[in-house]
Amino acid sequence: MGIFLRWLFAFLLLAATYNPTQWSYVRWSMAHYETHLSLVVFLGLVLAIGYIIYLRATLRSIGGFGMILILALVGTLMWVLYDFGLLSLDSQQLNTWLGIFALSVVLGIGLSWSIVRRALSGQADVDDIDE
Repeated sequence: MGIFLRWLFAFLLLAATYNPTQWSYVRWSMAHYETHLSLVVFLGLVLAIGYIIYLRATLRSIGGFGMILILALVGTLMWVLYDFGLLSLDSQQLNTWLGIFALSVVLGIGLSWSIVRRALSGQADVDDIDE
């Protein structure tokens, strides 16, 4: 359940920032930055903090190569679904949601990698400890 929640929060973070609907930070901030600049900046900083947490944890746990590898795995899964006719890429909105999903999988796995690694190997990770 912890892995699912980490992925869900990554998905919500990405979808709150940008999505093909009118309910995204990017669209809202572009329409209201003149009248609500302080709120635009505040919410932008809240989103930036979320991205920093996810990106830092992901880069520390799986690194840049791991991020590319997971993104490639999700991309090839979508390719397989497309080849078998289970996925259509005709809709630009669907493609945007698929991109958000793919990036959220990378961030969710990156934040959950210690849990996955411990479950697979039986070894616990230890953070850097100052003595």
